[in-house]
Amino acid sequence: MNVIIAVFIFSFIIVVHELGHFLLAKKNGIFVKEFSIGMGPRIISLVRTSKGRRVVCFLSPHEMEVNQDGNYNTIYSLKLFPIGGSCIMLGEDEGMEDDNAYSNKSVWARISVTLAGPFFNFLLAFVLCMVVIGISGYDIGYSPAVINQVLNSPAMKSTGIKQGDLITNMNGTEISAGYDFLNYIQLNPLSGDKVELTYIHNGRRGYATYIPDRIYKLGFNYQSVPNNKGVVITLLTNNLPMENAGLLVGDVIHKINGYTIKNEDQLQNYFIENPLTKTEVFITYSRNDKLQKPVRITPVLSKEYELGFNINTGRQKADSLEIIKSSAVQIKYMVTSTVKSVSQLIQGKLGLHDMTGPVGVVGMIGTVYNANKNDGLLNLFLSLANMTILLSANLCVMNLLPLPALDGGRLVFLLLEVYRKKAVKQEREGLIHFVGLVALFVFMVVVMFNDVRRLI
Repeated sequence: MNVIIAVFIFSFIIVVHELGHFLLAKKNGIFVKEFSIGMGPRIISLVRTSKGRRVVCFLSPHEMEVNQDGNYNTIYSLKLFPIGGSCIMLGEDEGMEDDNAYSNKSVWARISVTLAGPFFNFLLAFVLCMVVIGISGYDIGYSPAVINQVLNSPAMKSTGIKQGDLITNMNGTEISAGYDFLNYIQLNPLSGDKVELTYIHNGRRGYATYIPDRIYKLGFNYQSVPNNKGVVITLLTNNLPMENAGLLVGDVIHKINGYTIKNEDQLQNYFIENPLTKTEVFITYSRNDKLQKPVRITPVLSKEYELGFNINTGRQKADSLEIIKSSAVQIKYMVTSTVKSVSQLIQGKLGLHDMTGPVGVVGMIGTVYNANKNDGLLNLFLSLANMTILLSANLCVMNLLPLPALDGGRLVFLLLEVYRKKAVKQEREGLIHFVGLVALFVFMVVVMFNDVRRLI
């Protein structure tokens, strides 16, 4: 199922890309020989003849040429392998005298056709983003990194940072959105080293340097029990206090130090207001609906650290105008993040091991599917739609890179033509695109090898 969903998402994104090329080609009077969904041999084709349209099964290349001989009738095909699609234009890769050939249209017409594919991927991401935000609200992670909670942390109290302050830089890395902050923390786990923060407080820039506090831990995960009857233990960490005290997965916690716990939010807030220390805690719990003897547990000091604050996360509802604005902000963030990643790859700050190809993306889609398949069709749709938004925005940027065989590479030659007032010889351009295609294929094989190695 994971592979099927991944193939569908990939194909949908690529077909939308090719549809952009197709529509702008038609608009500029370029003859599109074939528009197809899928790759490989044709299964079903829609052919226009003097007697009207007819459906042809397993149309051969020869039959395709015969049906188009002297006619400007586009053939629409469904091909065997449901992977991607194509838009084949007359004179796209060779010079022709035909007025309807791509090569004989004005340079600006060809530029518009070339840009249409990436633009349609951008448009797809934007429209899907509006749908998701309209249903579930705006993801605050794409907004500036505002502190919504300052923890009861000695290190944090020494900085003077307050709730509502805006984080703009961390250890020399610019933070323009909440996800910048979260991604930085994920890629650079906290240690005993100093943290340098730049923040905005009441419109004024401030600076803070401090060493994060180490965390005391009990060693368990939890989630709410229905009807606000406590929190159930979902995971126990080996050799940490909760497991050593004899608690089991499935036990329900009702009180901690006499404070009644109705749900996971209350327990989280309790730990925020009363951070764990070396002082023992008193826990009241039940097992199999039977109240057990309360236990005293002493937290242990772990090797993990905490910054001492949380930033805004979650989603908030948006009205019509906010949906459009929020969608633009989210897509802008995705596009700029992709550009930054490419820049870091060129600078050597990222390597091939940091990249993910089709195999890795299939794994990511599978993870999203498995995590949401039991949460209802709507939640599953929203999760997969978010993945589609990310992939489509990435494809928009990657396809515009000035590399041979990509739309960006073709755009370079077209802009050279604008500058030089004459086109580069088509044979020379075709050779460069061919070499680029081979290099791109080799590169994709290397990335795919890395993906498979990670899975193994």
